[in-house]
Amino acid sequence: MPNKIILKKRILNFNRKISIPGDKSISIRWVIISSLASGISKAYNLLMSQDVIASIKAVQKLGAKVYIDKNVCTIHGVGIKGFNYKKKLVIDAQNSGTLGRLILGTLIDTPVPIKIIGDRSLSRRDFKRVSKPLSKFGASFKLRNNYKLPLIIKGSKKLKSIKFFENKGSAQCKSSIIFGGIKADGKTIIKAKKSRNHTELLFKYLKLPIKIKKNKNFDIIEIRKVNKIKPINYKIPSDISSAAFFIVLTVLCEKSKLIIKNVNVNPTRIGIIKILRKMGVKISLLNKKIYKGEPLADILVISPKILKSINCPSNLNSGAIDEFLVIFLIAAKAKGISIFRNLEELNKKESPRLIWGSKILKKMGVKVIRTKNSIKIFGNPALKINKKVVIQKYLKDHRVFMTSVIAASAFGGEWHIHDKDSIKTSFPSFLKIVNLLKK
Repeated sequence: MPNKIILKKRILNFNRKISIPGDKSISIRWVIISSLASGISKAYNLLMSQDVIASIKAVQKLGAKVYIDKNVCTIHGVGIKGFNYKKKLVIDAQNSGTLGRLILGTLIDTPVPIKIIGDRSLSRRDFKRVSKPLSKFGASFKLRNNYKLPLIIKGSKKLKSIKFFENKGSAQCKSSIIFGGIKADGKTIIKAKKSRNHTELLFKYLKLPIKIKKNKNFDIIEIRKVNKIKPINYKIPSDISSAAFFIVLTVLCEKSKLIIKNVNVNPTRIGIIKILRKMGVKISLLNKKIYKGEPLADILVISPKILKSINCPSNLNSGAIDEFLVIFLIAAKAKGISIFRNLEELNKKESPRLIWGSKILKKMGVKVIRTKNSIKIFGNPALKINKKVVIQKYLKDHRVFMTSVIAASAFGGEWHIHDKDSIKTSFPSFLKIVNLLKK
């Protein structure tokens, strides 16, 4: 069968309740932390996507035993110093920047060289942003073209603590250094621009020696050496980055209403909710609770009669960095001109997403002005598509694929969207849920 999907019909309206698979960021972090724990950890609703499966295979290669039975994943951790593996080990991070970068922090004491590889998309991304600070602990690195995969890491027996300023808002970089800090002598200090904080919350829940001081734009994180991590059982909440596609679809389909159950609404992840509320969308958080330090809620979204344009505050960028492609679709239907700035990090994702966001909108007939790090979108509340649109050669970026499906479902036209297998990296059941809303 061809690895593409053809969509010809709009979704007119719906009133449904849905559930979204487990959070990818938390799933990968749970796998890594559980492998370092002393004992047996269990996860329920672990996201079984390619990125998470790659993480499971990575810790298996490092000596952890993993068992999967229906909806339960069990990991027998080897302890903070217990990784045991063969020489000439190769770990394939596939498409996962989270895995590729976070696992490096756990390997800074490896006595033998370990090679990290990835797929074509991951191999074009910048790994110097983690290798440079991790080398300050005492580890050594060899990278292709000085900053790309494949890379080789060799650790040190004498790891010293470091001070590092993370100024890009990269949770992957910050988390990698936190993992490194638990293996180094002394106190590691990270001044980090605001970004998702799942690693810190997991460490706090496990009562590991981490202290966090919050300022307006930065967090000061202190982490000390750890000798033992206790096992952690976790019921993984639903992923707001995956929920975002259906939030946007509801907004774009007139007279529609949707409830998404038990979603992680961590304040570092709800930039899309803050942005859409500024654009006139009614979004409510119901049945709120705290689970292992993470805030959860049911998300209720109702399609508005009018969408307002936005001059988006840049301080909301980091909390919506994975959602901007679908946010751009809202701007395409809003009344007026929407402006989004300081989005250079978008082009350092699985594909150059700011470029692709502009491409998709132009293919839809939307007027767009894009610079290196900003985009201006001229909205049209009456936007409908009556032509053929082809989406291909986008480095198999799952979010480009899913954004294109949402655009086709909301605006119509005949869409030929290639590389549908790309959704296996993060959201294998995506099309199943889309089809549910068609009924």
